[in-house]
Amino acid sequence: MAIRSPSLVELHAFLAVARTGSFRKAAEALNVTQAAVSRAVLRLEETLGHEMFERSGAGVKLTAAGAEWRRRVEKPVAQLEAAAIALGRKAERLRLRLSVAPSIGTLWLMPRLEHFRQLHPDVEVEFRQYHHDEDFRRDDVDLWVALKREAGQRWPRQIAAEYLVGREIVAVGAPALVRDVTSARELLALPLLYHSNYRENWALWARAVGVELPARWKGTGFDLVLNLVEAARSGMGVAVVQRCMVEADLASGRLVVPVPGAANTGRGYWLCRRRALGAHPAADLFSQWLRDQAARSEG
Repeated sequence: MAIRSPSLVELHAFLAVARTGSFRKAAEALNVTQAAVSRAVLRLEETLGHEMFERSGAGVKLTAAGAEWRRRVEKPVAQLEAAAIALGRKAERLRLRLSVAPSIGTLWLMPRLEHFRQLHPDVEVEFRQYHHDEDFRRDDVDLWVALKREAGQRWPRQIAAEYLVGREIVAVGAPALVRDVTSARELLALPLLYHSNYRENWALWARAVGVELPARWKGTGFDLVLNLVEAARSGMGVAVVQRCMVEADLASGRLVVPVPGAANTGRGYWLCRRRALGAHPAADLFSQWLRDQAARSEG
């Protein structure tokens, strides 16, 4: 029987470009040259008889055929990788050393972590202390989930970083507090809660929903998102916060979004990995699982 399917090399190249939106970033993620990724994708397109990407100066995006192909092959390829690791390294206990920013770890990652353990029971995850002034030169960490503090922040050259979640901020409050709120202006008349490092988030949100924040507004600041969210739950005021941090609260009804609309901070949380890390099965499995979780959360 003639083989009609592309090779695994071509599939991995295609999926890496689809995930990152860039041939350069895909090459970095796969630890190969950009030319090798381009050739692999071209071979795949020739085999299937369809263009998978629309290429432009701004980058690449999936065509309709490319999106359909990704939907069909992404999970099977991930399962094949997991099977190869499980069979080829059966006797080896896989270990991942992870450093995660505290708030995203507690509010977003921890509720999901049991799902990863069930999928990959052989992987041992060890959490290491998170450093807010991280320079990514530690050798006791394999992966970081780190906060991008400024929209224009550049990651160190030795780090490959990809966005996960947390760019989008929304205004939330306890149901009893915001029951009668019908507009952004009414919401801004309530006690305002904010992250003390990002007081400007309220102005950013107000502009996004088409109102002006009072010039001399006052509120209560918190240096941890954990405390900010807890204050909002208690009815102390309304908070502007990353949507991913309050997913569970919104689902349970502890918090609500009284005024539709969101703002993009350009920051968020990023998955960071040393380029020199090389082959690391546990890191690869966790990274793919984390991307899937982030895609669901952002979607």
